[in-house]
Amino acid sequence: MSIRPFVKEDIQPLRDILRATDVFKEEEITVAVELMEITAGEPDQKDYIMATSVNEANVVRGYYCIGPTPMTCSTFDLYWIAVDPAMHGKGIGRELNRHCEEYIIGRGGTLIVAETSSQPKYEKTRAFYLRNHYIEASRIRDYYSPGDDLVVYTKHL
Repeated sequence: MSIRPFVKEDIQPLRDILRATDVFKEEEITVAVELMEITAGEPDQKDYIMATSVNEANVVRGYYCIGPTPMTCSTFDLYWIAVDPAMHGKGIGRELNRHCEEYIIGRGGTLIVAETSSQPKYEKTRAFYLRNHYIEASRIRDYYSPGDDLVVYTKHL
């Protein structure tokens, strides 16, 4: 596996991966694809940085999307990190996370913020953050809807 810069041709396979995870709502996938289109269509924009994990045959296996948090000096948001469910448990997510951390450190970043849901279908996501040394920094009850909290993870680099 290797990680390379995101390219426009990654959009469809990544859309398929997001659907295959069976975690994201269709409107969430729409937003993720919009960010991909911005990244592909506006190469000079600085709000979204994406990288794609591919295998030896250049088959897309996952990606991340990060960006500097507005009005902060060294904080970055981890907007998306997703891996093909058929490849879960093979270290791709860990590799993507390590890559994004190195990118952030290389740009003077010192803090990553990742948000997720408290719903049971996000249990693996929350466990992923904890395994990768993020801490649960806050929780806002009923944020997304009654019974669906916003869980915020942070990692100091």
